[in-house]
Amino acid sequence: MNRITRIAVGAAGAAALLTAPVPAFAAASGADTATATATVTTCKYALQAGLATYACADVTGSSVVIYGKISLAGPPDGPVSWQTLYTNLSAEVVGGNSLGSVSGSTPFHSTTVQVNGFTATAPCGSTVRATFSVQGSGPYGTRPVVEVPVTC
Repeated sequence: MNRITRIAVGAAGAAALLTAPVPAFAAASGADTATATATVTTCKYALQAGLATYACADVTGSSVVIYGKISLAGPPDGPVSWQTLYTNLSAEVVGGNSLGSVSGSTPFHSTTVQVNGFTATAPCGSTVRATFSVQGSGPYGTRPVVEVPVTC
């Protein structure tokens, strides 16, 4: 199997696994840890700068945590050199206000890196759209965009 085919097969598998919300549980704030609030994590995948990139959102009640992930898109053909990637995470309420954005540089080698974003509060019943852009030495690609409902 050639390199392009391996990358395409790996990307399709990763995309299929990451498009469905994954429920997790987080303890509720306060002294009562017996009560739990469900956290829903959703990530969307895209290829950018020759890398696999993910826009992610964790939703707990009306609280939304926005972050990104960067990893290799497939097995490397040779040694992987260090790169400095320029990243931007942004989020907004669909049809509403911006929830914020954060930009910076991220060193990347060959292991998955999480790019920390920010936490915001969104109105119950709204939909939050988060976008993650990565620029590096490879060709610029499609930015991953994730949309998540805020159900309180």
